[in-house]
Amino acid sequence: MSENRMDGADHLKRSINWKQGMAIALGVPLLILPSLGYLPLYLSAAAILIWGLSVLQGFIQNAAYAEMATTFPKASGLPGFAQHVFRTENYKGKYDKGKLIGGFTAWSYWFGWSPIMAIFAILVGNYLHGLFPILGETFTEYQLALISGVVMFAGLFVVNWFGLKDGAILGYILAAVSLIPLLILAVAPFATGHVDMANITGNWWPADWAWDVHHILMLFGIFGIAQWSACAWETAAIYGPEYKNPSKDVPKALLACGIICLVLYLLLQSAVIGVLGVDGVIAERVSPLIPVAHAVFGQAGTMVTIIMLIAAMILIIQTAFLGSSRAMHSMSAEGNLPKALGQTNRRGTPWVAMLVIAVFNVVLISMGNAAAILAASAIGYTLAHGISLFAYVKSMKDPVFAGLTRPFKAPKGWKNVALTFGLFNVPLCLIGVVYLNSLEIGWASTWVGFIVLALYLPIWLFTQHELRRQNNKAATISSPENDSDSDAPAMVSLSAD
Repeated sequence: MSENRMDGADHLKRSINWKQGMAIALGVPLLILPSLGYLPLYLSAAAILIWGLSVLQGFIQNAAYAEMATTFPKASGLPGFAQHVFRTENYKGKYDKGKLIGGFTAWSYWFGWSPIMAIFAILVGNYLHGLFPILGETFTEYQLALISGVVMFAGLFVVNWFGLKDGAILGYILAAVSLIPLLILAVAPFATGHVDMANITGNWWPADWAWDVHHILMLFGIFGIAQWSACAWETAAIYGPEYKNPSKDVPKALLACGIICLVLYLLLQSAVIGVLGVDGVIAERVSPLIPVAHAVFGQAGTMVTIIMLIAAMILIIQTAFLGSSRAMHSMSAEGNLPKALGQTNRRGTPWVAMLVIAVFNVVLISMGNAAAILAASAIGYTLAHGISLFAYVKSMKDPVFAGLTRPFKAPKGWKNVALTFGLFNVPLCLIGVVYLNSLEIGWASTWVGFIVLALYLPIWLFTQHELRRQNNKAATISSPENDSDSDAPAMVSLSAD
């Protein structure tokens, strides 16, 4: 272990296969729910094309991540890759700028994933508010969201206390309960004839669209928002240290998740536009699947749909909870966050990180606006992908990594493809997301995003100070002077400062 990392960082357990990793990541298709009514607002039926292109972008990016996952099998996905590649091994100076970049990438990724818990807790509150009138009379939507969040976060904390393997078992159960009905909702409107293709072909592109700077920036922003949903199945790679055979399990889990996302994203967006029309989807921006279910299955079907979608939201909260806690554990293990955040229990669960993340999301729920939280989160997620792709390019060109075994290799020349998509993310999509946020919901969510990201610097500096203090203390204890009877302890410095 590098001396720049905190000694004693607890380790994750290799306990899952690719099917279990896929099961945990199967919450990802649900990430389309907040945006099913959002993309058509700007792009009409062409939103279907954007989802397809974004999932294909995921395949391209994840080929690079799969290679890094097998090259660095002990690293936790994007956060681990970036930290490992950018840090300077055995750095002797005060602050390693490469380590700071790698840690900031992991922090950005953490901020991209963690708020999913708050977003879907708010959506669960909204669904419950509409499903049970008596709850609407007793509680506000905010109160229901807060209660739902606390109950779900606490329940998932208890379940995952017993290890990732049990979290995967819960993933199997919730996948059966939620994703099968979601697939039915995607297919049934076509099978029953409720989809009017004229709603798609007749309103394919906005009539007022112009290829000027304003609309091009909007398009980059839309790709950034879509990526937050459509590329998120890279989370299957974050469990690299916990796969029994990462060189085979990681690519299989990623491929399976990607195919499922491609099918569901294309069908779901086509179904809601085909049934409701673009104007109908925009009128039901928060939950367009509900009127689709009512049109196809009637009132009883709508009730079942809401219940199943709530189960599905629990699955994506589970995915976000596990992914963001592994990112935080990885940062602690690399010495980029305080050591306490890397503590695991005897089953390998990073319980301190999970507790901190649960509290953070309870605070986020107080924002009360899922769209605003998503807008802030997308800034971190876009940054993380861009810098992680640059990390892949560096790992291919840096002689330090030239001799490493790469059990899975992306196609020849992939470093150029990764560089292109890295630049697509940063700066293009990042600028676009900020611009789109300013048009849609003002600057509040953007400032929230930038403030959370900026908080990393003082936390990181504090962590580096603690590392130096611990290293100096350890050096003092082992110093030969301590073997003497000298009465002048002041000769030994306890601080690098």
